Amino acid sequence: MRYEAPDTTEAAVQLLAAETGLARVLAGGTDLLVQLRSGMVDPDLVVDIKRIEVMRQISEEDGGFRIGAAVSSAELGEHAALSAAWPGVVEAAELIGSTQIQGRCTMVGNLCNASPAADSVPAMVAAAAMVTLVGPDGRRELPAEAVAEAPGKTSLQKGELVESVFLPKRPPRSGDAYLRFIPRTEMDIAVVGAGVSLTLDEQGTCQTARVSLGAVAPRVLLVEDSANCLIGTKVGAAALEALAAAASAACSPIDDKRGTVEFRIKVAGVLARRAAEKALERAKGTA
Repeated sequence: MRYEAPDTTEAAVQLLAAETGLARVLAGGTDLLVQLRSGMVDPDLVVDIKRIEVMRQISEEDGGFRIGAAVSSAELGEHAALSAAWPGVVEAAELIGSTQIQGRCTMVGNLCNASPAADSVPAMVAAAAMVTLVGPDGRRELPAEAVAEAPGKTSLQKGELVESVFLPKRPPRSGDAYLRFIPRTEMDIAVVGAGVSLTLDEQGTCQTARVSLGAVAPRVLLVEDSANCLIGTKVGAAALEALAAAASAACSPIDDKRGTVEFRIKVAGVLARRAAEKALERAKGTA
């Protein structure tokens, strides 16, 4: 196995594009190192991106925030302006593993690992996050929900890597939230996760909304039917009940030792409703 640590995105792309064998990108390493030690992967090339300056930064841009691919979850939580603007996204990233893991793990690594149960991904999808990819043919932008195609499989092309994630500017009276169900109190994988982001007008009517679900399908879902249940309403009991029903209807989960199909479908509706209520409180400034 060959290890490389370039200092520019372009150099990293050249290394990945030129490799004829299996190549992997190393950011925090909290997924990759486990896979290496367990024998799940045996790459010919590992490209460490932590020396690339642009990938280590959180910067304000067009009223939003650009987050480099090698920024850790702990660094997200320490960024006051980002935490104030997108508390749901930051809270989701801070649910990944333990405190020690959060000092290394990255939101982009969580995204590119392509697990349907990833905690930060539903929050990113609800936030309408855009992902910047760089490859041999240049740069392109993808919505966060388009990165994963199936468990462990992404839409990245040969030689491509994610350079950053962009969270857009929040309009006034906006809020977001992410909630998950796990069997233990912490350090577990989500049985179901739900992210909601919404914006109210001056009269308290929901103008825009996005609802996402994790661990209930082969990849994280953007559930437009649930969002449509909120838009144009005061986000009252009837709208929330309709949102929950639409969330449950969107699920196509599996049975495993951590949860049955029926359980996941039921919990998806419950969590989506609770996340919407929390996002609503934040939009109103009461949370």
